[in-house]
Amino acid sequence: MKKVIVAALGVFLIAIAGGGTWLFLEFRAAKVDTVGKVDFDRPLAIPPIASSTVDSDGTRVFDLSIQKGTTDLGKSHPTRTWGINGSFLGPTLRATQGEKVRIEATNKVGQATTLHWHGMHLPAVMDGGPHQMIEPDATWKPHWTIKQPAATLWYHPHLHGETASHVYRGLAGLFILDDPQEAGLDLPRTYGVDDLPVIVQDKKFDGDGQIDDGHSIFSNLGVLGDEILVNGTPGPYVEVTTEAVRMRLLNGSVGRTFNFTFDDARRFDLIATDGGLLEGPVSMDRLQLAPGERAEIVVRFAPGEQAVLRSEKLDGDTNRFSGSDSRFDVLQVRAAEALSPSRRVPSTLAAIDRLDPDDVAETRSFDLQNFAINGREMDMSRIDFAATVGTSEIWDVTNTDGGVHHSFHVHDVQFQILDIDGEPPPPHLAGWKDTIWLPGGETYRLIMRFEDYADPDMPYMFHCHMLRHEDQGMMGQFVVVEPGQSAGSIDTDHHDH
Repeated sequence: MKKVIVAALGVFLIAIAGGGTWLFLEFRAAKVDTVGKVDFDRPLAIPPIASSTVDSDGTRVFDLSIQKGTTDLGKSHPTRTWGINGSFLGPTLRATQGEKVRIEATNKVGQATTLHWHGMHLPAVMDGGPHQMIEPDATWKPHWTIKQPAATLWYHPHLHGETASHVYRGLAGLFILDDPQEAGLDLPRTYGVDDLPVIVQDKKFDGDGQIDDGHSIFSNLGVLGDEILVNGTPGPYVEVTTEAVRMRLLNGSVGRTFNFTFDDARRFDLIATDGGLLEGPVSMDRLQLAPGERAEIVVRFAPGEQAVLRSEKLDGDTNRFSGSDSRFDVLQVRAAEALSPSRRVPSTLAAIDRLDPDDVAETRSFDLQNFAINGREMDMSRIDFAATVGTSEIWDVTNTDGGVHHSFHVHDVQFQILDIDGEPPPPHLAGWKDTIWLPGGETYRLIMRFEDYADPDMPYMFHCHMLRHEDQGMMGQFVVVEPGQSAGSIDTDHHDH
């Protein structure tokens, strides 16, 4: 009996030792550093501007095909991917303030999905959330009028429980809005030349060169890749021919936050965030973007020089399993020996009407913790609250999840940040936003106004844009109603096509 006990104890100790080794290996693997190790040997792919037609009533119509394919992502074998009008990612949609648009999106991937217009102000039934499923071989035709200023928005699937998987396979693209005011500013604006789309995503691959969506059990954020794609290009470089270049940055990852800077710490002008132009440029040398956030920067180059856009360790985060220690070389910029001159960024960009915190109809609190908001996981049949059209609200959003960071996104509206833990927001967060990075223990006080669209039965979403968190239940639903009207009920058996 004594020998059995000793043997069992030995096995137990070996298991502990093995577990410790495994934990050490997981901890070490959680830190990725590709700085100085990337062969920038592929020209940056530029997503094409989506072709469109204009109906007799002036509606601009885009045809989108959601499809499977294979893509050369730098592996020994073609990688199986999903894309829109192609094998990976989608074209850049472009429309102008005041214009009517219609999307005709056909689903050819063999399973239900959606397309959500992230950052867009539009009727809830056109939003492309989990209540607007596109079944296999069906065509969905949302339509609306562009009622917001120039901005860099994007589109991606938004189905309940599987958003991360569909985005990770490649379904995403930019949606650029224009307006006369922005068009009158002296800014870089030749798409693909001095106005560059920069969709940054991390990916992980298996030994056969296929996308691997497995994740460490220690990563609450889900899959964190060890390679970077920009516009679907591995090891990308871009040749520029102008002194100033505008970069439309999108963090299109499912869980990783990036802290963008240049290898020589050069300064750049931040000119716009999620919802459009800032009041004036903000000079910076690094900019942190969580999944779903966008930013437009203007950076200047000298003839013949090279610079590398890089992602450094995260500010204000020490959780290695959340990617805080990782560093990436993202994109190499190669300036021509002779550059066309570019003017400096104008000192005034846009007027931002400040929402009045003394004129709000409701103040709400949101506590993000344990894959839930205010202790409740997503329920497709539950409307969490109703906002009244024509009114403003203040939302106090708090991350009580300790060392886990979140990325909070609200559909339909662009909001302004009143304060962060009681302090005024820094200049780079003083514009219109629809998504915010929310570190553990912090509270953001947001103010937003609900305009134009009311529907008591069809909800918009609010959720974490760390897509595993969203899929696990960190999402809720609200409706916008007319004054005096109550929330209706959701027909969860009905899918709008």
